[in-house]
This record gives sequence, C-alpha cells and structure tokens, in this order.
Amino acid sequence: MKIMYCVNSTFNSGGMERILMYKANYLADVLGYEVCIVTTDQQNKSNFFKFSDRIKFVDFGINYDAEKNKNLFVRLLLQGLKKRRHKKCLASFLNREHPDICVSMFCREMDFLTKIKDGSRKILEFHFSKNIKLIEAPNKIIYFAQKLRLIGWRKAIRKYDAFVVLTQEDKEAWGNMDNIRVIPNFLTEYPEKEAALTAKRVISVGRLSYQKGFDYLVQIWNLVHQKRPEWQLCVFGNGEEGERKKLEEMIRGYGLEKSIALNPATSHIGEEYLKSSIYAMTSRFEGLPMVLLEVMSYGLPIVSFSCPCGPKDVVADSFGSLVPLGDIEGFAQKLIEWMDDEDRRHLAGIAARESVKKYMQLQVMKVWDGLFRQLISN
Repeated sequence: MKIMYCVNSTFNSGGMERILMYKANYLADVLGYEVCIVTTDQQNKSNFFKFSDRIKFVDFGINYDAEKNKNLFVRLLLQGLKKRRHKKCLASFLNREHPDICVSMFCREMDFLTKIKDGSRKILEFHFSKNIKLIEAPNKIIYFAQKLRLIGWRKAIRKYDAFVVLTQEDKEAWGNMDNIRVIPNFLTEYPEKEAALTAKRVISVGRLSYQKGFDYLVQIWNLVHQKRPEWQLCVFGNGEEGERKKLEEMIRGYGLEKSIALNPATSHIGEEYLKSSIYAMTSRFEGLPMVLLEVMSYGLPIVSFSCPCGPKDVVADSFGSLVPLGDIEGFAQKLIEWMDDEDRRHLAGIAARESVKKYMQLQVMKVWDGLFRQLISN
C-alpha cells in the first residue's frame, strides 16, 4: 500500500508532528507500506523527530509564511498565488506517484485536495476540536468570521472519503456527517513502574499559555493550601515570558512561593510523574490531551476541568474527577478529596493503567490500517 501525508512542515516539535512521526514510522517499518510525506514550508530545515529512513520526503518550497510581516492586501494576493502553485504541484505529484491513500493533516491543501482526481482515497485529519477558534476569538468580529470559516470547512470536509477526529465529543460537535470517524492519538510506551501515590505532591504539565489555564490552577491552589498546607504543586512547562511573569506575580500575591514550583519543561517527565500522587489539568480547551494518557499510564488519579475536547472521552470516575470549566471551588474540593484518601488513589492508579491500554499504539494503528483497507477496497 502506498500512503502519502500532506503537512506544512516537520521541523517543529509539536504534538501533531510527533504523532505523524509515530504513525508514519509504524506504517513503513512494521507494516511495510510505502510512505511519503509532502511539505510546503520545510525551508531546508531538518526534521525535529526521528523519522524512519524508509520514508520519502518531498518539499514543494511554497513557504506560505514568508509574507507574514507584509500588509494585509499584499499578503492575501501572494497567498492566493502560492495556493494556485501549491495545487498545481500537488496535482502533478499525485498523478505521477499514484498513492492509494492521501491524508491531509488539515493544512493548506484541505480545501482543494479532493478536487484532484488522481484515483487516491482522500482522508482529512483534525488534531484540534471544532470550536477552538470560536473560543479563542478575541472579539465579536473575529468570532463571526470564524463561524463563516467553519461553514466553509464543513462544505470541504463532506467531500473527503473519511474525516478523522480525535474524540467522540468532537464528532458530536461536528454534527451529522456520514464520513466522520473517531481515531484517537496513542501512546508508544507503557511504563513498567507506576507512581507510589504516597507523596504529598500534585503535578501539572503544559505550555505556559492562556489555553492551559494555569492562572485557574494558582487560584485553585490558593484554596487548597489553606486546608492542606503540607501538599506541594509542581508545574512543568515553557512558554511566553509574559505568561510566566503573570503566574509568578499571582503566586507571590497569594503568598504561595513555598507551595508552588514553576519548573521548565523536562525531557524526563516520567520521573516527575513517579514522584507525584495526583495530576491536575485546568485547560480552557484541548484536542485530545496526550498528557492525560501519559499520566494514566503511570497510574496517577486525575482532576480535570471538563473542557472541550478530550477529558470527557478519557477520564472515568474510577480514576478521576471532572469539574465544570471555571469552577475554582469545585476543583479545589475534588483535589482535597483525592488528597485525603490514599486507598482510593491506589485503586484509581490500577484502573487508570488498565484503561489507558486501549490508547496504545498497536491498538490504534490497527484501526488506521483497517480504515485504509476499507477505503481502497470500496
């Protein structure tokens, strides 16, 4: 089978690039498929992640972002010209290579890929949640523009042989679409060790950004600290300097300097999970938060806001608690309940490690392979 992926670039360290690497490597090395990754904005940079040597890479050199500092009119004009060139390059390549499956990672080609009649089956992957752009909209004008954009997206999405989203929640948000499928991201490792769950330590991991809601978490911890001062909160993540300073000011304002530790991101996060007893996630929105799957594999109970999308699909009562988005007092109370019941934490750890097995690479890639085979047999 010959499979082609379309993506902007592979030099970034993001979650989408990482999961593409794992999928492409599995398809090439384990299943023996012919895999090609086509980019538009690689800019002669090296891949961030280690892709298999069996994978072919082609960059069209479109470089959509080269004009991002120009004025709006020039930007729109040049973007239109580049999109025409992109479509021409992709059509020529597809008709020459004849892949069985062509997958768009919801990049620039998503609105014209299905117009290329090369005989391949077309799949569209969506690694976010439908309403993220609406949630992020800073004003009513941008909100209305994004609503119109979603209408255009729906029209383009319906033309694909399959539209793949990460969660059942997001599938329901898109509404009645016959071609929609749910295939989650996956874990590649299942740790031998699990957290002892005896340390008086809560952990939270993520980029220091508005999305991740660490400002919520500081407010929550202020309430927790008043009742359980012996517990510590450890946050791991990088981000914009302004966001870090804002959080540091909040921590000082509450007098929590000795109770909250803001740490940089670490490549040894597994060791930090093992030293913790509860995981807290206060995101305002997500796609499918891989960190929840990671902490489950280490046997950590989870307290999370029920934000769109992901936590509702992943977190069960047997090993976690979901709290309405923005409910500071409710979140603090759930943390305290888990802090006060070590036996419950141990039972939750067992349940979490069992539940996460359905998100392991072998299980999820069987679903992907089944979808590919189904589409090319139709």
